[in-house]
Amino acid sequence: MRDKLLAVLWGLTFSAMAFASDEAGLAAVRDLGRLNGQALACGQKDSAAWVRILMLNHAPKTRVYGEAYEEGTQESFVAHGKGMPCPPPAELARKLESVTQRLKTALPAPGQVPQGHSPAETAPNTVVPRYLLQDPNGRAVTNEDFLGRFQLISFGYTSCPDVCPTTLLEMKEVLKHLGDKAAQLQSIFITVDPERDSAQVLREYTAAFDPRILGLRGSEDLTRRAAAEFRVRYEKVRDPAAPAGSYTVDHSAGMILLGPDGRAVVRFAYATPAQQVAERIDALMQEGGSRQLPNRQ
Repeated sequence: MRDKLLAVLWGLTFSAMAFASDEAGLAAVRDLGRLNGQALACGQKDSAAWVRILMLNHAPKTRVYGEAYEEGTQESFVAHGKGMPCPPPAELARKLESVTQRLKTALPAPGQVPQGHSPAETAPNTVVPRYLLQDPNGRAVTNEDFLGRFQLISFGYTSCPDVCPTTLLEMKEVLKHLGDKAAQLQSIFITVDPERDSAQVLREYTAAFDPRILGLRGSEDLTRRAAAEFRVRYEKVRDPAAPAGSYTVDHSAGMILLGPDGRAVVRFAYATPAQQVAERIDALMQEGGSRQLPNRQ
């Protein structure tokens, strides 16, 4: 009887500790969103980029945590629009350091990285992300066009000041590291800003990094649908003092790898070293192999 009572008490204690950890994690993620909103609204791009890295590397990829982050971001935007002054960079840095420590304490092992995967990756998926978009020549492209090959996909926009150029440089290096095996991989850049990223702009942008990177675009509805399939979030950020039509786009960073069957295999965190990405892809190619399809340019 005593053992059963101790087991019940232990179970209740463990549940309470797990609940407290979840609450602390959500609170930290919500505060991280607030800092994201402040950094973006105040033009502190380096801080905003670091916030995104923290979110991707530490917060569980669930709807609850995503909503907490977005709520915090929106709260800061609203406050900024009502006249809240921008904090000095040093103050924002101190706040970010404080939230970082809370986040690491509450969520020390996000995503439960599976055996054989790098800590820079999130758990693989079993879904088949679908998309219907257009290439720069106006031809319809779907997720089924590349069955039999791996697909390395990122979302962004050509006016992106730092994250997107860094990601495409990583894509270029991945292709270089793979050598001849790069023929088994289709690298894709999907714009989340079809309003400004015309077919010509997209073609010139991706070609500047590597002609093998295929740029895709679509209507607002089709872009939203594709992003949702890949669990990618994005939203326009407008400064009230900026001219009409001037905006940035806050978006999820990183790259998603699809296998030859079209299923999501690995989500690489932003700034994962290109060599590490290439080695992971090479290992997967050796495990399963894939038939080669012609490049689509």
